This record gives sequence, structure tokens and C-alpha cells, in this order.
Amino acid sequence: MSRREPGRDASKAADEIRRFNHNSLASGPNWQYPAHSYHALGSLAYLVRMLPQAIEQTVRPAMRTYEHGRLLIDGGRDADEAVRQLQSALTEALASAQALAEAVDRVHSATSPMGLDTRGMPEFEDDGGVDE
Repeated sequence: MSRREPGRDASKAADEIRRFNHNSLASGPNWQYPAHSYHALGSLAYLVRMLPQAIEQTVRPAMRTYEHGRLLIDGGRDADEAVRQLQSALTEALASAQALAEAVDRVHSATSPMGLDTRGMPEFEDDGGVDE
């Protein structure tokens, strides 16, 4: 039986985004046309739309600990105040994640009608003119 490790899953997701960032720096045969942008932006939009749920679920262990009266705060600070700050920051993060999702959806939509004008490009002579 495999053990669930959500923290490790989040770390792997971050590593994959870092790999994408590295791999997308330079153009190449699989990264040079508007369709490549469109498809990658669709995947990023999907990912970003899932962030609010991921963020909200990530604070659950801390909240459960607090609800059971077992939350300690460094320096002996007040747990109630720390949780109020957490909830305030969470509300802000969720709103920002939603705004980001909407913005990335708009970027994705903006690339939808874009294509490559292949007229005069010998490597595309057989396809009749426009490559999407």
C-alpha cells in the first residue's frame, strides 16, 4: 500500500514547473509556433485553476491541529492570533489565485486564433499556406 504524501506531491509539481521554465527558454522544433504557446497555456490555465483548492487543502493540517487545541506558535505567541493571520492570508491567496486563473485563461484565449503564415517557407510548401 502506498503512503499519501501531499507535501511531496506539491514539491514534484513545483519541480515540473521549474523544468518547464528551463525547457521553454529556447526555441526548438517542438517549441516555436503559436500552437505550442496555445497548448502550453491551456495546460497552465488548467493547473492555475486548481491552485485555490490546493492552497485551501494545504492549510487543513494546521487548522486541524488548532481545532484540537494542539497548535504551538514559535516564541509562545497566541495561537488564536496566528490562525486569524493565517485565515486572512488564505483569503487573500485564494482571491489572487482566482484572479491569476482568470488572467491565464484570457492569455490562453488570446492565443487561440493565432497561427503561422507558412507562405514562402519551403519547409511548408506542401500544406497550402497556413499552419495552425
